[in-house]
Amino acid sequence: MTFSILAQDMNTGAFGGAAATGSLCVGGWVLRGDSRVGMSASQGAAPSTIWGEDALLRMQAGENAEQALESVIRPDAGRDWRQLALLDRTGGTACHTGTKNTGWRGSLVASGLVVSGNLLTGPQVLTALRDAFLAARGDLAERLLVSIAAAEAAGGDTRGLKSAALLVVSDDTPPLTLRVDWSENPIAALCDLHRRSQTGAYAAWLPSVPTRNDPERGHD
Repeated sequence: MTFSILAQDMNTGAFGGAAATGSLCVGGWVLRGDSRVGMSASQGAAPSTIWGEDALLRMQAGENAEQALESVIRPDAGRDWRQLALLDRTGGTACHTGTKNTGWRGSLVASGLVVSGNLLTGPQVLTALRDAFLAARGDLAERLLVSIAAAEAAGGDTRGLKSAALLVVSDDTPPLTLRVDWSENPIAALCDLHRRSQTGAYAAWLPSVPTRNDPERGHD
């Protein structure tokens, strides 16, 4: 019912994710991130937000992506209905796709990158999602937006799209979390929202916001 991408910027260490779906509120359901740990994308026919949150806790405790994935999915009797992608602090990746998720479903992984989805028009959606990110220019957020636009153009969700989201976390910058919870053209709306977040008074205010590497920033 959703496609998503998780990626690490190898130059800055930032983590980012983007997702889109044919129903409401993909950002609230799917993406979780912590700049100290990594990212998760929990989706599927019966998505578990608990999976995404617990996986981050497992990675914070020292497990890598593959170990955290196994720890989270093994005790869950509903795992065949769910999909979970993980990206850890070293760029390691892992993904589980339950067999009862609606086809087309699957994932692709590479160092510092994992794309996954279900209820897609075909495998070309994930290929476009991956390849567009790898070829894109710009910062992490811009590359993620290019990638989900390419996935939509390649066929996307079989139902079309209604919501989209972007999440970027870094030790050096404030978190960027943008959500379009319902729109007839959610990726275009998300791109517009991102543009607005990088210009004007909002962008001018961001340097005063504390970060993990500068927790007293903005303090007089």
